[in-house]
Amino acid sequence: MEFQISSSVFKNGEMIPRKYCCDGINISPPLNWNDPPANTKSFALINDDPDAPVGDWVHWIIYNIPKETREFKEDASSKKLLPNGSLEGKNDWGKNSYSGPCPPSGTHRYFFKLYALDNLLNAKEGLTKKQLLSLMNGHILAQTEIIGKYNRGR
Repeated sequence: MEFQISSSVFKNGEMIPRKYCCDGINISPPLNWNDPPANTKSFALINDDPDAPVGDWVHWIIYNIPKETREFKEDASSKKLLPNGSLEGKNDWGKNSYSGPCPPSGTHRYFFKLYALDNLLNAKEGLTKKQLLSLMNGHILAQTEIIGKYNRGR
């Protein structure tokens, strides 16, 4: 079976419920995935919005997710329910946590990209997306994503 990520609260290409956005309670949505390639040592997740007026806007970064992990429960970031050893990176609000969709206008797409890596990253908490991508270079065994949408005026 192909490596895939999904959510119990929205399907790929559908609207993300308001609860997980700035107009709701702004908590991270539940995510789950199936078995990765055999040599996976850790996972990393990048949640970003390529439709932001300033270009790509990062909402959530997590890395060094243990290889046994197959889900994030709802509100994993703010309740610190992330698996032991997982580290959160710096989003574009300057926080090491989840900040949900909050587009200034129109409908934006929000990508939740999950990477299966062949190593644990030698890194501290607070990496930016650029720093994380650089450290992951050459270590990505597989990648999967789910895209949700949000429009504040809907």
